[in-house]
Amino acid sequence: MELRNRKKNSDGVTGGDDRELFSGYSKSGQVRSSRSIFLFCLAFRVVNALLIQTYFNPDEHWQSLEVAHRTVFGYGYLTWEWKRGIRSYLHPMLFAFLYKVLDLTGLDTPYIMSKAPRIMQSIFSAVGDLYLYKLSDALYGENVASWSLFCQMANWFLFFCLNRTFSNCLETVLTIMGLYYWPCIRDSSKAYPVNRKWGLFIAALACAIRPTSAIIWLYVGMLELFLTRNKVKFIILEVIPIGSLVLGLTCLLDRLMYGSWVIVPLNFLKFNFLSSGGDYYGTHPWHWYFTQGFLVMLFTFTPFSIAGMVKSKNQKLSVLILWVLALYSVLGHKEFRFVLPVLPIALIFSGYAFAQMEASGSSLSSTAKKKQVSRKNHIIKWSPKLRLSVFFLLATNIPMALYMSLVHQRGTETAMNYLSEEAYKGRVKSILFLMPCHSTPYYSTLHSNIPMRFLDCTPSEIKGELDESDRFLVDPLGFATELARNWSKPPSHIVLFASEETKLGDFMIQHSFKKVKRFFHAHFKVDRDLQSSVVVYAIED
Repeated sequence: MELRNRKKNSDGVTGGDDRELFSGYSKSGQVRSSRSIFLFCLAFRVVNALLIQTYFNPDEHWQSLEVAHRTVFGYGYLTWEWKRGIRSYLHPMLFAFLYKVLDLTGLDTPYIMSKAPRIMQSIFSAVGDLYLYKLSDALYGENVASWSLFCQMANWFLFFCLNRTFSNCLETVLTIMGLYYWPCIRDSSKAYPVNRKWGLFIAALACAIRPTSAIIWLYVGMLELFLTRNKVKFIILEVIPIGSLVLGLTCLLDRLMYGSWVIVPLNFLKFNFLSSGGDYYGTHPWHWYFTQGFLVMLFTFTPFSIAGMVKSKNQKLSVLILWVLALYSVLGHKEFRFVLPVLPIALIFSGYAFAQMEASGSSLSSTAKKKQVSRKNHIIKWSPKLRLSVFFLLATNIPMALYMSLVHQRGTETAMNYLSEEAYKGRVKSILFLMPCHSTPYYSTLHSNIPMRFLDCTPSEIKGELDESDRFLVDPLGFATELARNWSKPPSHIVLFASEETKLGDFMIQHSFKKVKRFFHAHFKVDRDLQSSVVVYAIED
């Protein structure tokens, strides 16, 4: 691919003449290039998925895999969100399909059940990586695309989070795919054609999977409406039909699964925006995304992303990032993964900054200075500044990615994998979790239809009333003693954090429970006390 005769388009974004930029770049060559890039990304993401052995947020299991497991195998726990109809079945059905295949083939063993969902997600992630490359290439050229892909692979938070089974992760993939097809985001070209109808369909799908994705697509849609010539055609013949089709199919699926008509986006809007229901799980100051959240996700890429925004002068994508961060800042409850869809966009700007450093530090041979020379004749020499920057990013992001994926908060996952193997061998009859609600995976990992009990934390209709999880943390011994009075038969196993173990020592002895396993969990506290390890007790015969 030749990258010469660069020009500036009407938006002030550095682009390239279509005839020059894609000179000698055949369709078959593009297909081969896309295939090789995808296979590389897929191999990387599969390894990435297998390395993830830690617990991040309950929704990874409880709002996707648990629902899918219940759908296919007939047992699993539905949280209160599903009883109020604020979640769509569209995302869990992807994993229900996976579980059905494993069920029919007899491959639903404990190990495969724990690994398969993240491997499936790794396929989606690889598609997102490919489209990030294609979007960067269409915007700025092949060199920026290569650097953007490097930044995507090297970023610690994407390594840690993108292969998890959150709806936010699929939303992120769909966001990158959708932006690639929107005319308002980039210029059309023969090698990388835009297709607004595809962009609309993907945007509608992202909103169906996660209604808050509308924050992104409202911005993109308004920008397209402003720039397009035929505004009536855009709204009447494209937005309304495609949006109605996706919404209708999603409502039909939810009607089938819920057993009644449920308009999930409306219920979601009422709970999270109109009633601030999400605040029940904690709030952060309005500036949290700008001063902590998004900066932690970008980590050491932050200065490069800012430099790329300034140098590229791409106001459309820069404003998109600021728009998303600003609107999410209005909500009291904030989480890292809520703004995950705009993280790859910020990394495109990092790729642009690196490409600029490479260009300023490269030297050309005398023959390469001729006008018609191809890129393969360029003699690229990385400047000390570029080498130091790459080393700095790898030295900071790789240890962070590995620590968060392999070490931090791994105890709850390891304990459930252990219990799954024990239950598979018939050694576990029932389990009680004396720990904050949703601290571990559940039936989707255990994959045995045995009684299990965890401490409920459904939001109360009475303001200020403590749920089971909070009552236990206030008085672990008193709560456990009261619970034991109502046992018709004690559980065969109890799981708890080390921070509560010392408070329940006498209780365990009194009820004939013996410690059988201890699993390391974390070096430092996250929400409450330090939860250094997860302890499994079993009742003595």
